[in-house]
Parts: sequence; C-alpha cells; structure tokens
Amino acid sequence: MGMDKKPDFNENLWGLADLAPRLDMAAEANALLRGQANQEIEGVAEEVREENGVTVHIITVLNEKGAARLNRQPGRYITIDIPLEDEEDDIGEIAKVVAGQLKNLLRTAPSVAHPLLIVGLGNDNAIPDALGPRVVDMSYATRHLFHLHNLEGYSAVCAVAPGVLENSGIETAEIIDGICEHIHPSALIVVDSLAAASISRVGTTIQVCETGIRPGSGLGKRRSGIDSTMTGCPVIAIGVPTVVDTAAIIAETLTSLGQYWRGRAMIVPPQLDDAAYSYAEKQLLERFRGRLVVTPKDIDDLIARDAEIIAAAIAMMAHPAATKDNYHNFLR
Repeated sequence: MGMDKKPDFNENLWGLADLAPRLDMAAEANALLRGQANQEIEGVAEEVREENGVTVHIITVLNEKGAARLNRQPGRYITIDIPLEDEEDDIGEIAKVVAGQLKNLLRTAPSVAHPLLIVGLGNDNAIPDALGPRVVDMSYATRHLFHLHNLEGYSAVCAVAPGVLENSGIETAEIIDGICEHIHPSALIVVDSLAAASISRVGTTIQVCETGIRPGSGLGKRRSGIDSTMTGCPVIAIGVPTVVDTAAIIAETLTSLGQYWRGRAMIVPPQLDDAAYSYAEKQLLERFRGRLVVTPKDIDDLIARDAEIIAAAIAMMAHPAATKDNYHNFLR
C-alpha cells in the first residue's frame, strides 16, 4: 500500500489527538492517531494514489479494532483533493475522478422500480451548511419522467433536501426512512457539509465513504444515523469540509510558532506543550463553551464550485450518457 505521500495535515498538533474519534474527516483522524502513536494504526490500511492529476487518499477500516480506534464503522473512506483552480475543464476532470470512486462503491444500477435517491442534508439558509441542498437543486430528478416515456441515456433518479430538525421538528433519519419505504431505492447518496480540523482542507477536499452518515456529528450534535441498516440499501456519504474547529486553529498556530522558534538558533523557544494548548483554548473559547467553528469569507464561491463537482460526479455515475464534457445536460 502506498505511503509515500502523506495528507496535507500536521499529525503532531498538540492537544488534538483526543479529538480524533469525533473528527468528520477519516484522513485527519487517522493522521492524528498515527502521529500520536508514531506507527501505523492496527486495523486501518492506507493508500495514496494519483488519478488524472488528482490525489486520492483511501483509508480502509479493516476490522473492529480499527473501528474502535477511529470511531468509525469498517469500510472505505476516500478523500479526494480538489485543486484550487476552478476552470470548467477542471470541474469536469475532478468530477470524473469522484464518479469513478462512486462507481467502485456502488455496483447496482438504478431502475424505475429501484431509483437512485440523492439526499441533500443541511440548512440552505446558512451558506456553510448549504452544500447538500445546493447539490439537490442542481440534480436532475428523472424517476417520474420514466412513467411517461423512456429516457435514452438517463437513469431513474430522485432527489430530496429534508431540511433541518430545528425547522421541521422531524429527525432527518425519520424522513428518509419513510421515503425509502415507498420508493425502495437501489442506493442512497447523502451529501452534507463537514467540519475539518485543518484549515487547508476547508472547501478543498471531498470525502466519500460507504458506511453512511450521522448528521451534525462534527459539530457535536447527536442525531440518528443514516446507513444501510436503516434504509435496506447501500448508503454512500459525500461531504466537503466547510468549517474548521477553532481548537484546531489554536493548535496549528502554536505548532507553527514552535517550528518558527526552533528554526531561529539565537532564540530559546518557550515550552509549548499540551498544557500551553489547554490554557490558550480555555482563554479563547470559554465564552463559547469550548466549541467555535469558523468559515472562510469566500465560502459562497466554494460551496457553488463544490456543489457543481458533486452534482456532476453523481450524474456521471448514475446516467450512462453523462461524461465530463456534457455533464451540464444532466444538471438543472
């Protein structure tokens, strides 16, 4: 398994190893735990490869030992790095790579009797949380059209954005469960915004996993999970980090200061350790009860670009005639 390229993430950040089990990004959780132990994590395999100039990082939780360490179900967690350029050609190329990963995870083609169901989680009124609804807005629902005539080159697709519990009073999992009972989907693709531990990942990384999703987990919310046990069909989760935990920013800042001081031979660096990290975190985050997340000022542009990449990737995976060059014809 390839280990020559590590994720763009400092795995030796002070004080963050305890956060690993509740991080949204499997690659970050694995990097933190591996850095803390200074060895590979038992029950977890890792591979990094390049596909058409795009870096694909695959974490596979092999067994219950690995699941306990990462606090994740056994299965594949795929991280795809998004180049910062947003030219139209790049969007198609990146979407093609994402579509290839989706095809590897989903082997059953949708049909009219068992359509693909796209679920966009999040709150469309809060831009950092609007990724899921934006993907649904761009996706072309076709299931109802097949009842009228055959659509050459298309597959049967449904799409829904169930909103958030605070607005509806209904758990997202309850809504999805009811829909699945009626339409019997071949698979679910659930799209949601994620929280990152590294600033560099915000808006620039797509995570795809085959184990379902627990909405709001990255922000400490306890929600019912959406997985194959609940739906009776495969559930693929797609997410992009749109916010970063301020605790991680504090840790990255302290780590960078330590590296700066150590690089200047004439300066004796102060002792920066877990105690220093804990003190800084308490002083800065006490009024926020220890949790604060931030998002970049260009989050509108990042959400728009990433939603198009994901919607295009789903279209290429679902519709036989969709390609990186014509995916616009399969979006709204």
